[in-house]
Amino acid sequence: MKINPFKLERFFAKYEFKAQFMLGSSDCESLSIKEILELEPDSEQNFLKTYLGYTESEGLPLLREEIAKLYQKVDSPHIFCFAGAQEAIFNFMNTLLNPGDHIIVQFPAYQSLYEVAYANNCEVTKWPMIEDNNWELDLDFLETNIKTNTKAIIVNTPNNPTGAHFSQEHWKKLIEIARSHNLILFSDEVYRFLELDPNDHLTPACDLYENAISLGVMSKSFGLAGLRIGWIATQNDDLLRYFKEFKDFTTICNSAPSEILALIALRNKEKLLKRNLSIVRSNLQLLDEFFLKNKNMFQWIRPKAGSIGFVRLKNNVNSEDFCIDIVEHTGVLLVPSTLFNFGPSHFRIGFGRKNLPVVLKHFEQFLEKKKEK
Repeated sequence: MKINPFKLERFFAKYEFKAQFMLGSSDCESLSIKEILELEPDSEQNFLKTYLGYTESEGLPLLREEIAKLYQKVDSPHIFCFAGAQEAIFNFMNTLLNPGDHIIVQFPAYQSLYEVAYANNCEVTKWPMIEDNNWELDLDFLETNIKTNTKAIIVNTPNNPTGAHFSQEHWKKLIEIARSHNLILFSDEVYRFLELDPNDHLTPACDLYENAISLGVMSKSFGLAGLRIGWIATQNDDLLRYFKEFKDFTTICNSAPSEILALIALRNKEKLLKRNLSIVRSNLQLLDEFFLKNKNMFQWIRPKAGSIGFVRLKNNVNSEDFCIDIVEHTGVLLVPSTLFNFGPSHFRIGFGRKNLPVVLKHFEQFLEKKKEK
């Protein structure tokens, strides 16, 4: 397989651990191992007894049981764990798609949601989100572009990078369309639980449709990216079998310490999610004020869910130039839209971390200096 470079990850490889302030990150505030262990009495001693041999390929049984509690119609045998969400995406694209298959992908999107399909000689139709309509999707476009060789629909909600989220009505319609055409629905739900309005919380795709695959991870809503624990949930035994067989050629199994820490975190998910939602809501208020104050420079569409937003630069400012300028002069890292193959018009901003008030001050100082020139 020859695959194009992952633009976002190459950019992060250059700047992420050099930049002083991460303002483009998509994950929420993280915790230390000590903080996770403090969530449960006696967990430290049990954790220190963790055996560092191979683990079960499907994932720790207790962990899968805990993950299954996030769903209504999917039990633990239908949960399959991976080393993060990225491995699950790569697995899906290599096992369930064949050369010549056609997929329809919500766009803009995380690059691997379509790039791996390109590398496997699949036909890809990008399903454009409409910025002038709060980044909503046109379901008529979806139906019009379904072909005889269409194999799957790929969606990501809440969406990275826009922060858009399917409405209840559109979500049900999407499920109906997938079912009526007998298509696989791959639903990237890694920002689930970060809905700003509880009424916007969607039933996972895997609970609504037998040929749906829901993707979850500890990295985003829970803020535990360093664990490298992700999973898929599906009712479909045939789909699940493909995932199991391909993992034997990738990671084989997951990290034993990571599985234990993920288990503890999920047992205490309400506490973690309450904390992270509080950070997100507080930071969004600051961003509303910031972009209102600087409305002559930016167009801000307030996200409905998740921990990221997609900001348009006005006055024909090139986003890649802008983002490189600010990181090199202030240490503030934003993500230009060119890394999403979206052109040079936007940047992604993250608001899931506690230090955003401090970082915004540096952002403001940068803008003031730009105005003086």
